[in-house]
Amino acid sequence: MHFGPTTETIRALRRLVRALRLADRAAEARFGVSAAQLFVLEQLAETPLRSLSEVAERTMTDASSVSVVVQKLTDQGLVVRSVDPKDARRSTLRLSAAGRRLLERAPASPQSRLVAAVNALPAAQRRQLAALLDRMVRGMRLEAAEAPMFFEGEPRRARLPHSRRAVQRRRKHRGG
Repeated sequence: MHFGPTTETIRALRRLVRALRLADRAAEARFGVSAAQLFVLEQLAETPLRSLSEVAERTMTDASSVSVVVQKLTDQGLVVRSVDPKDARRSTLRLSAAGRRLLERAPASPQSRLVAAVNALPAAQRRQLAALLDRMVRGMRLEAAEAPMFFEGEPRRARLPHSRRAVQRRRKHRGG
């Protein structure tokens, strides 16, 4: 059966979101951590002593989102937070022995597989994909705020997307 480009795009996005959601559920059920937590553990395994801002950069998310994930991992005893021996104002993060054991048993996180798939594209295609996804986000009038890590939940003060009627009222009020 032949589908048009819009249908193919929506179907591909559904497969991607479904795979991420199922992998998240499987990680929770099997290892007691979310896929986002697994992704953070992988990043900490690559370089043992990391700051929160370095983890945020490695996971391509903002520090506030990654902070919530790191706190959950610390509470579970999978990550150890210490004072940086070179700068007492800074803390470092590293895997605990339990965190290392969990990673040895766990499959690659869906986020790391997604990053690898995107990185496998030629640079021009990565730029094109980023531009197209950004246009879709803007076309859907989604808020510009940084989103949390996949399936990790919304920060407490996150606003829900506005209804079409609320957007129209605001435009009318502003004269646009």
